[in-house]
Amino acid sequence: DIDANGIVHVSAKDMGTGKEQHIQITSSSGLSKDEIDRMVKDAEAHADEDKKQREAIDAKNEADSLVYQTEKSLKELGDKINGAEKQKVEDAVADLKKAIEGGNTDDIKAKTEALKQASYKIAEEVYKQQSAAGAAGANAGAGAQPNPDEGKDENSSEFKGANNADDVEYEVKN
Repeated sequence: DIDANGIVHVSAKDMGTGKEQHIQITSSSGLSKDEIDRMVKDAEAHADEDKKQREAIDAKNEADSLVYQTEKSLKELGDKINGAEKQKVEDAVADLKKAIEGGNTDDIKAKTEALKQASYKIAEEVYKQQSAAGAAGANAGAGAQPNPDEGKDENSSEFKGANNADDVEYEVKN
């Protein structure tokens, strides 16, 4: 039999002699109130250490992730980035890798922030190039469209009615 406290009750009866024996088995690993209190105090005393250790681990994980993402972006977008900006990012990646190896949390955080800033400049440059290419493509495409008013006299009634912006009424609603 095992009761709710984890105590095992065992009984045995010798059929020949009719003797009966009972034994109780209790766990020797149970914690006393004093042991529990000591462990709680220990945990509270080391809470700051644990917090700093977690902060260090989180900073290192963030840095590792940023290094991986940045290196991946450099491989994918390397040809779209000017050499000076690309070199700044590569240097920032190398600095962050050294900081990770060094293990100084404050240094890791500072180098992570520096790499983020350098990466933002690359992203900004790539998006500017894409928007410029998109605008050039849109203008080139728009320039290829035939003009329906081409060859018409500006003073003719046919031209005035077709695309005269002065005839359009606008209403602004807030």
